[in-house]
Amino acid sequence: MSTTSAAAAVITLTEDQLDPYVTHGATRRWLTGPGLPGDSGLFTFEELVREGLRTVGESTGDPDGRLAAELRDQLVIGALLDPRGLETESVLLDGATGEIATTYFLHDRPDLMDSRPLAPSLGTLVRFATAADELAGLRGQFASYAGRFGPKAAAEASRHLLAVFEEGTDGEVPPFWKMAALIRPLSLVAGPGTASGLALDLPTRLLDGEFGHGKVWRFEDVDFPSTLTHEPTRRFLRDTGLPEDGVLFHLDTDVPLPTLAEHYAYQGPDGFDPARLPHRASHLIRLGHLVEDNSLVVDGETGAVLNWSEPEATLYPLNTDVSTLAFTLWLLHRERAIDEDLAGELTTDAYEQLATTVIHTLSTIDPTTLTTEPGRHYWTEAFQDEAGGAL
Repeated sequence: MSTTSAAAAVITLTEDQLDPYVTHGATRRWLTGPGLPGDSGLFTFEELVREGLRTVGESTGDPDGRLAAELRDQLVIGALLDPRGLETESVLLDGATGEIATTYFLHDRPDLMDSRPLAPSLGTLVRFATAADELAGLRGQFASYAGRFGPKAAAEASRHLLAVFEEGTDGEVPPFWKMAALIRPLSLVAGPGTASGLALDLPTRLLDGEFGHGKVWRFEDVDFPSTLTHEPTRRFLRDTGLPEDGVLFHLDTDVPLPTLAEHYAYQGPDGFDPARLPHRASHLIRLGHLVEDNSLVVDGETGAVLNWSEPEATLYPLNTDVSTLAFTLWLLHRERAIDEDLAGELTTDAYEQLATTVIHTLSTIDPTTLTTEPGRHYWTEAFQDEAGGAL
């Protein structure tokens, strides 16, 4: 079994534990010396603590020999983490070359398993993970960005992080790290809410610049029902507005904003039983529709943004408020523009990693992503649905 230093939060192995799996000299020295971080926002190496070194072949059993030969002797050392801290892809080490990759375990179909490059060495992997964690915490080499917000700060942090990743990879940055450099600094675009009275202060005309002139709808006071009493929400919808078409969300602009009760009384589907409406339906204002018979509503008293699932007749948290809703729509549109500039490289090479990166980024500015019951957060589910093509 591996050993962990509680003081340094480092996972190391002994020379005996490396035999016969690891023959690469530099890798042996790293695992017996600096070791692997015991605490990282992107990875867990608890696999080594739980199981010690083992190969993919040993992990799957592969009784029929269907596992690709190049995967069979790779060593399972850890896993990528989603924003909730749950393990996703496994992290693999090539004991002969020291190279690092990822794979999804498909125990029923090992013949379909493949791998994606992650880093040329353990030292590089640790350095990259440290940089990503320092960006997330605005500390270390990214401490100077603390308190700085806006498109300029985000662009500078992105270039800084990308430069870190380019060093040691001959400029051929693996998709996972390229996504991290291009997407995760976008959380710096909006600062904490002070002037707005909401969770975020968005830069002036951020939405107009992203979605285009005339594509952002601003409401007038006459559009608001009397139960929309949350003044910061009213002010945001009036002065900043929301994009009319946010890919996964379509704003209703044909009529004044209805309450959920009014929507079902005048525009809802035939046969819907009003008794299934949620409590305080007259205080829930419908802003528009999401896909698959979901409505986006805002609580008129608190400003909380919710997802009303018509088939389930249930409300689920969606965003903290309209400012984080607007950021979510902006982030989704920005990610698609970045991927288009890269000719679809991000979505083609590693969609699951891209979805996790976007969710990580969103979770830094809106805790609803993490606090909503797993499997019930609309944005998370939509981003992870590769077939749905949200990203």
